[in-house]
Amino acid sequence: MVNMMSPVVVLLAVTFLSVSLAQFVPPFTEDCRSDMYPPNGPTFRGAVSWYTVNLDLPPSKRWSALIADKKKDLVTMMQAVRDLANAFVPSGKLIEVVDVTLPIMAKTLPKPFGEEMKGIADVSGIPLGEVVLFNIFYEVFTVCTSVVAEDDKGNLIHGRNLDFGLFMGWDMKNKSWIITEKLKPLVVNLDFQRNNKTVFKSTNFAGYVGMLTGIKPQTFTLTMNERFSLDGGYIGILEWVLGQRDGMWMSFLTRSVLENANSYEEAKTRLATTKLLAPAYFILGGNQTGQGCIITRSRELNIDLLELDLKQNRWFVLETNYDHWEEPLFLDDRRTPAMKCMNQITQKNISSKTIYDVLSTKPVLNKLTTYTSLMQVSKGSLESYIRDCPNPCMPW
Repeated sequence: MVNMMSPVVVLLAVTFLSVSLAQFVPPFTEDCRSDMYPPNGPTFRGAVSWYTVNLDLPPSKRWSALIADKKKDLVTMMQAVRDLANAFVPSGKLIEVVDVTLPIMAKTLPKPFGEEMKGIADVSGIPLGEVVLFNIFYEVFTVCTSVVAEDDKGNLIHGRNLDFGLFMGWDMKNKSWIITEKLKPLVVNLDFQRNNKTVFKSTNFAGYVGMLTGIKPQTFTLTMNERFSLDGGYIGILEWVLGQRDGMWMSFLTRSVLENANSYEEAKTRLATTKLLAPAYFILGGNQTGQGCIITRSRELNIDLLELDLKQNRWFVLETNYDHWEEPLFLDDRRTPAMKCMNQITQKNISSKTIYDVLSTKPVLNKLTTYTSLMQVSKGSLESYIRDCPNPCMPW
């Protein structure tokens, strides 16, 4: 695995040493949590509010109501990003480059995403370049956990922790990631509608136009996790800036699939075959028994497809940020405790409630966790909760 480590993984190890949380000897784990649902206690910050995105409106107007409501929190988060950038490059030149060059990049983005970002910038007053920057963070800055499970009655349940803000400012006093904490007030549930009817639902950050977590009711559920690779998202972004634009942004692809795909198989084909700017894991759940998979992607190829297989007792698939056939980095092993807890629950007892327990068990729950989502395709339901991880808690 060493020769496959990306700069992100190497930085992760270095950061762990610099954070110096002496109470941890990696891998830090705890007993599987139970009775965490309905959400309560110190790990639960609050439920997530719902907003409607009207796809019949012009792209520049679709986000106006949401951004007007969340403007203060979005401005606060972007100021924190500026502060980090200025601490890294004290001259202020880094943000100056963002403000000058990224608005040009917005013009190159596929429709309707560039237009939507311009609308967000207009309503929020945040420079367009910084809105674009916020929308490309996910290509390089996340660690996550996603699981699709089938119960003994054939019902499919899809859960995920969205962990965001890796390396984006560690607050030594509060033992938390600065950007992660600024993002939590921006977590929203979105009901995307056309002709007053739901097309799909998503949990998002206000100001972010791609999709990370979503459900097409009665059809499929979808989450996306970053895949660490030497040929990473930063390479794809650089190629885009230099004019090579035949790849698709990960979160733009997932939004397009949620909006336009009409079946699990169609979604799976598009996610497996579309050329990407960044390597990724797509975790997809369908609406029939056996329909659940992890699609492991390079930027150009479908590397592997791991599917539910009840005949082999594979009643769930679970992905963090490492290829399932390789051992995870020992400093970042969320997979082993999550797998342990899933197997301890057993298929007979799996439910949204017990998956929430798994996603509440440290280090699956960690200092980067912004929210937990639970989706049931047959019910068309999406519920999300903003999370905290009280000390002692792993930084990721």
